[in-house]
This record gives sequence, C-alpha cells and structure tokens, in this order.
Amino acid sequence: MFVPAKLDVLHLSHLRSTEAAALIEFAVALPLLVVLIVGIFDFGGAFNLKQELNNAVREGAHFAANQPTNDLATVTPAPPSVDAVRFLVDSYLQTAKINDCGLSTATGNLGGSLSWVYTASTACAGTLTLTIDHGKFASEGGGGNPVRMLCTNVKIVYPYQWHFNSVIRLLVPSATYSLGSITSDATAVNMD
Repeated sequence: MFVPAKLDVLHLSHLRSTEAAALIEFAVALPLLVVLIVGIFDFGGAFNLKQELNNAVREGAHFAANQPTNDLATVTPAPPSVDAVRFLVDSYLQTAKINDCGLSTATGNLGGSLSWVYTASTACAGTLTLTIDHGKFASEGGGGNPVRMLCTNVKIVYPYQWHFNSVIRLLVPSATYSLGSITSDATAVNMD
C-alpha cells in the first residue's frame, strides 16, 4: 500500500522506538495467531465430528447385527433391514445436528454380495458414503482353531469442509493441503 511521505512522517513521529517495535512484532505475529486459532477450531470441529460419526456407525453396526438376514436376497432396492440401518445412522446424524447431505432420501445400491452403498451429496461439500456390509468375516480365538464369525460392518465417509487450507495461505501463499473426508467404521457380530 502506498502511503504519502507527509502522512507517514506524521504517524511515525508519534511512535517511539519501543512502540514501533511492538507494532512491527504484532504485524508479524498476527498471521501466525490467525492460523493457530483457525487450526484449533477446525481440528477441534473435525475431532468432534469424528466422535459423532464413531457413535453413529457403532449404533448402526449394533442394530444391523441384530436384524434378521432373511430379506438380504432382495438386492434392489435395499432390503428393509439394511434400509433400517441407513435410517438409524441418518437419525443419529440429524439428532447430533450434523448435515446428513440428503442421506434420509438416498437409495441403496448393491456394492457386493452382502454389501449396500448409499451416497448423498445434497447441500454438502462433497459426497457422503454409507456402506453396510453384512458379509464381513472376523476370526476370533487363539491356538490352532480360530473361529470365523459372520459380522456386519457399517462405514461412513463424511465430506468435512476444512477451513485450515485457506487460512494457511496467509503464511505460505502456495501451500495446498489436501485434508479430505472423515471416515469411521464399526463392526459387530451378527446374531442371526
């Protein structure tokens, strides 16, 4: 910014050397403080969202593991037991005041033999993906004979809107950080 010499001398004549040094130190430290504060809020919000997503998929996996599997032969649209899991996860997100990206109206598509995938991107920064997999195996037990158990896995990939990338450019104009979606999943042993 261009400042006329007369105005510059007028303002600087009132500053003593210690006051001028403090002003310069503040001007240098301000971008660092802004980046630090935005980073704290951004990463704090992401951590809180991750905890809410963990809770949502854990509830969804527990609920799905207790659902009957006799309707899983229906592939399109998603079976009622699978759609009920989507509804539960969506209700959890809405109760936690998290944008569900339109998951409440999304339809499930067969993603594998016993896996259904819901995608939603309404009023979101990206695409939310919810995967419900009733055909996941887990091995349990030590020794020579581990037991294979059929489990249900619920996974969500949430498009989080990061603000840190735009603020870090105050310090390093060419910096780009690819902070993407937040992923969470949970697995529960099928009861049926």
